[in-house]
Amino acid sequence: MRLFIDANLPPALAFALDKLTQPEGHSVSHLTQRFSRSTPDHEWISALATEGEWIVITQDRFKKNDLEKKVFRESGLTAFFLMKGWSSLTYWEKSWKLVRWWPAVIDQAERVQPGASFEIPVNFSGNGKFRQYNY
Repeated sequence: MRLFIDANLPPALAFALDKLTQPEGHSVSHLTQRFSRSTPDHEWISALATEGEWIVITQDRFKKNDLEKKVFRESGLTAFFLMKGWSSLTYWEKSWKLVRWWPAVIDQAERVQPGASFEIPVNFSGNGKFRQYNY
C-alpha cells in the first residue's frame, strides 16, 4: 500500500512513518518528495488519481475551494482527514498521536474500497474508530 502525506504535515513525520511501515510492505511519501510544495492541491490529487491506489493523509479539509473538493471527490483516492483539533497541536503532539493512530489507519485502508474518506479524531480510544468524512 502507498500512503501519501500532504504539505500540511511535516516531511520528517512522513519519513518516520515510512521507516516504521516498511516491514509491513507499505510505503509513505510526503508531498515534497514528489511535487513542489507550491503545487496546487488539484494538481497533485489528479496525478495521484492517475497512478491509482494511493491513500492520502491530510490536514486540509478541501472545504474552501470548489475545484479541489470536486477533483478530490472524483479522484477515487482513499483519504483520511485529520479533524480540526489537529491544527492546534505542536509538532511533537501531532507526531505521536498520528503514530498512535497509524496501525488503525493501515487496517482501515486495507478493508475499504478506493474512494472512501474518513476523519481521524485527535484522541485515540478503543480500537480506533473513524467517522465517514463527507466533503
